[in-house]
Amino acid sequence: MPEAHEQMEHAEHAEHASHSNRKIALVIAILALFLSFAETLGKSAQTEAIGANVESANLWAFFQAKTIRMTTIRTAAEALKLEEAAAGDPAAREAMDKQIDAWRQTAARYDSEPETNEGRKELAARAKNAEGSRDLALAKYHHYELASAAFQIGIVLASAAVITGIIALAWFAGVLGVAGLAVLALGLFAPHALPLL
Repeated sequence: MPEAHEQMEHAEHAEHASHSNRKIALVIAILALFLSFAETLGKSAQTEAIGANVESANLWAFFQAKTIRMTTIRTAAEALKLEEAAAGDPAAREAMDKQIDAWRQTAARYDSEPETNEGRKELAARAKNAEGSRDLALAKYHHYELASAAFQIGIVLASAAVITGIIALAWFAGVLGVAGLAVLALGLFAPHALPLL
């Protein structure tokens, strides 16, 4: 009879553990779901940050090229102005004066060209805007990565709870899941509220 009683206790214990394991399995599934969201959002934010960084670098390179052209034309205009003063022929002086005016207009256009949005001032504004987009995407990315880490650690702890039977690990996994969800929400809605880097 004592053997039957032991078997009955063992069966009750196994049933209790099975019920507990189902709950932990559900926690693991939920953590895995949120992990997939965090990973997908993180990859998207990373791609967006890289694209904005490339755009910013291209715009700053264009800005530098415009600056070099503008400086070259201004220098040529100033040099021609000196030559004009030394020129004795009035027709040559008039031609030089027209060229100087044309170069100065070109230099002014290189500095600001609102029609095409490709003057130095406009390029600088566009580059700063691209930098802002990059910084926002990076802030989101860092939040998503932190949330992913919390979900992954939570999954490991919940799995360890199934193996060891230590329910405190499952509770800690749940706490990490809630923390990961909070960081994920910050990444989505307020990435600059909690500066991570």
